[in-house]
Amino acid sequence: GAMSVDSITDLSDNTSKLLEALQLSHPHELDARRSLGKKKMLSLNPITWQVPRIVDRCCKHIETHGLQTVGIFRVGSSKKRVQQLREEFDRGLDVFLDEHQSVHDVAALLKEFLRDMPDSLIPRELYAAFLSTASMEGPAQLAALQLMLFLLPPCHSDTLHRLLRFLSEVARHAESSRGPNGQEIPGNKMTVSNLATIFGPNVLQKEKPGEKDVGAMNFEDSTAVILVLQRLIEHYQTLFMVSPELQRDILRRLFQTDPDVIDYLLRRK
Repeated sequence: GAMSVDSITDLSDNTSKLLEALQLSHPHELDARRSLGKKKMLSLNPITWQVPRIVDRCCKHIETHGLQTVGIFRVGSSKKRVQQLREEFDRGLDVFLDEHQSVHDVAALLKEFLRDMPDSLIPRELYAAFLSTASMEGPAQLAALQLMLFLLPPCHSDTLHRLLRFLSEVARHAESSRGPNGQEIPGNKMTVSNLATIFGPNVLQKEKPGEKDVGAMNFEDSTAVILVLQRLIEHYQTLFMVSPELQRDILRRLFQTDPDVIDYLLRRK
């Protein structure tokens, strides 16, 4: 009953679809130039995080150089330098952000990228559903948010997780503290509430960029967007963690419907 395959195309249609959902191909294998004149085959590689390079590098730069920067995301940036960085990423260049780049320019670039995504980080068809959780409280609210996060496409889910982890780290440095020698380390003043106010309209968008003025969002929606993103930042670790009980339930169900695939995945692990 063992199964040995080099490619998803060697499997039956039903099995293929499940494996495609569970495992992602490495990006270089999807390069069109590699498949010219060949049958397109998708390899079964370990899961790869689908986070845009620009998002990960902006987050890492600020985590390294900007956590003590007062008013990060609120202080103005150089439009010219931000545009230059944006164009370099757009051209596919391997852009490295180091201490020579302004933290405020990198912060502005991150906000712009999220704002201008063709489909917002939380897809627009889920906008109303996410906002509806603002009126909920406690465990019920978190349970509803988690179930909706499970609906996100892998690239959206991975990128949102990276962003929330980053925003949580920024908020952790909001207050001033004391160093090992008693010296004061200034806080950045960016609390979870402040960050949710800034990033909420970029992550949860009802309209496509340019279709409607962002300032036209009604007060109720604006308040709900901020509250929802605040909860996502505060509880991201729990929300992105699948409970052992749910994992066992899924495995039991899949053993009944797709035992060969489960056997294959467990042996790979």
